[in-house]
Amino acid sequence: MPIEHARACLELEAEAIRALIPRINDQFSAAMDMILNCQGRVVVTGMGKSGIIGKKIAATLASTGTPAFFLHPAEGIHGDLGMVTAYDVVIAISNSGETNEIIGILPTIKRIGAPIIAMTGRDKSTLQQNADVFLNVAVEKEACPLGLAPTASTTATLAMGDALAIALLSARHFTPEEFALYHPGGSLGRKLLLTVANVMHSDEDLPVVTPNKTVKEALFVITAKGLGAVLVVETMDNMRLVGLLTDGDIRRSLEKGHEFLDKPVAELMTKMPRTITKEKLAAQALNAMEKNKPRPITLLPVVDSENRAIGIIHLTDLLRQGVV
Repeated sequence: MPIEHARACLELEAEAIRALIPRINDQFSAAMDMILNCQGRVVVTGMGKSGIIGKKIAATLASTGTPAFFLHPAEGIHGDLGMVTAYDVVIAISNSGETNEIIGILPTIKRIGAPIIAMTGRDKSTLQQNADVFLNVAVEKEACPLGLAPTASTTATLAMGDALAIALLSARHFTPEEFALYHPGGSLGRKLLLTVANVMHSDEDLPVVTPNKTVKEALFVITAKGLGAVLVVETMDNMRLVGLLTDGDIRRSLEKGHEFLDKPVAELMTKMPRTITKEKLAAQALNAMEKNKPRPITLLPVVDSENRAIGIIHLTDLLRQGVV
């Protein structure tokens, strides 16, 4: 029986969402236009479970290009309505359309002059009749077998809020870069905002040798800098990159003996290695490492427009920054 109730719950909630599709109508378009033309912010308000859903809707709007915040209606009655201006749009949520705290703030909101979008399950309710736009989130029945706990109704309201946020995102031509700007602490933000310059090793940390140095000397530099490679530059004055020597190159050569250690780096280095510039995204550096042929690599030299070595980026740097 409990498992059957769980399945029935999901079926009812899925049906509640499907029922919303025909309601993406003229009223929905009017709500969109109202918000797109809003010179202030979207103020979302709701009480109880509707308030919890309202907080999520406000957060989704704010993170997708529509400035928004949540106003608790009970706090609104006691002074927080001062946050609302005539330039704002209010989304008021109440399944019954008769929630006392919501109805109690409507006269003040109307006096302030902010237009109201009602998200309610009852046509001709007090909330619907005092709203400028009506988004119908009615459900046939709650998923709760007792018919008491808000379940299908809150799911439908949340889905309608998501639909509104995504429609606004599309209308604003909101980009992944803008999304990342509002999520600098998230992995997407790091992937879209972090550049090679932010994570590369440079200056005193840069492992550099010239082609005439011996492999043994290069090995000392590799060990000292701890990055597993040295950048080989034409001269220490012009710093033009001519090759790359990794500890892997040295290990593979050791299988044939150790005489090569006294040979110049130029004989063992990889000429014309794959490189990247500092303004590229760190995620692009990761992609270049993974797509390298014939096998993936773990580091990239960073060069400027004149192919001068200015840095090096290692896979572990990307791991630490959460880009991977």
